[in-house]
Amino acid sequence: MIPFLNLKSVNAELRTELLDACARVIDSGWYIGGNELAAFEQEFAAYCSTTHCIGVANGLDALTLTLRAWLELGRLQEGDEVIVPANTYIATLLAITENHLKPVLVEPDEGSFNLSHAAVAAAITPRTKAIIPVHLYGRLAQMPELLDLASEHQLLVLEDAAQGHGASLSGRKAGNWGDAAGFSFYPGKNLGALGDAGAITTSDDELAETLRALRNYGSHEKYRNLFQGVNSRLDEIQAAILRVKLQHLDRQTEQRRRIARCYLDLIEHPAVTLPAWGEEQQHVWHLFVVLSKQREQLQQQLTRSGIQTLIHYPIAPHRQNAYPELGHLQLPITERLHDEVLSLPMDPSMTLEQAHEVAQAINNATL
Repeated sequence: MIPFLNLKSVNAELRTELLDACARVIDSGWYIGGNELAAFEQEFAAYCSTTHCIGVANGLDALTLTLRAWLELGRLQEGDEVIVPANTYIATLLAITENHLKPVLVEPDEGSFNLSHAAVAAAITPRTKAIIPVHLYGRLAQMPELLDLASEHQLLVLEDAAQGHGASLSGRKAGNWGDAAGFSFYPGKNLGALGDAGAITTSDDELAETLRALRNYGSHEKYRNLFQGVNSRLDEIQAAILRVKLQHLDRQTEQRRRIARCYLDLIEHPAVTLPAWGEEQQHVWHLFVVLSKQREQLQQQLTRSGIQTLIHYPIAPHRQNAYPELGHLQLPITERLHDEVLSLPMDPSMTLEQAHEVAQAINNATL
């Protein structure tokens, strides 16, 4: 059996380091807002080349609280429009609507699955105040072009970098392009905790100061509350675990790239469309997603061959019951992608022999 992602194997390699990190926290007697969090925030900010990293409870909170902070600072107003790719995971939309902002869904570029510069340009109205590019599947969005648009129209840019840890273009990493970026450290992410965790990166001092209050009941000082905040804190255990894993992230990314290159070189079934790579460092291959009009048959045959696959994502956000107000939208590119996408095993503990086996099984599929 080739699992989609063998987290047990991934974490087993780091077992001693992870246990040492947990023991360090347990023995410290300090479990919230201590030295491990401060150290991780400093280290991850340095990794992304930003001034600040603000640890929070999860990736959704990272996006939600950033938008909330911009509301508190007067940079956004309720009802403002936020442009977002229509084929993103629903969390991106949830962050927008939680803040009483209006999501404007646009079709993605068919080659990269990411925001299309042309589609964003066409969607801008006088009510547009922000763009959320999503580095979907681990590929950096068209950030230079999108930043030019944002500058021209005075728009805020919030990167949804939940899948983009370490992706870069011209030496500039995800998390250091927009005014801020939200990261998820969900266990299955390229940089994954052993539970829920997230962070925001930014070089905006005022935004960072506001976020540090919002994540902690709206308070910088105990019992003095500046805002109606929330409890969304990255705890010491998860911060310590992430410090360990951050040291191995680039090495694991290189293995993901080797697996991806193997797939790209070997898969040649005419009914399967491979993803584009783009710039070498632009893609960190959180997911390796192919397209097939015969997705169900392909998935079933791979399952019978002992190969686990997943679908990211089967239902587009505008077709979800959670958003009936978006159900009228006609987004044929997005809907086709959701009907055809299939994620192959992608795991830094995979061997190239396993990748060969997956490719061979695809090539032998009867579609």
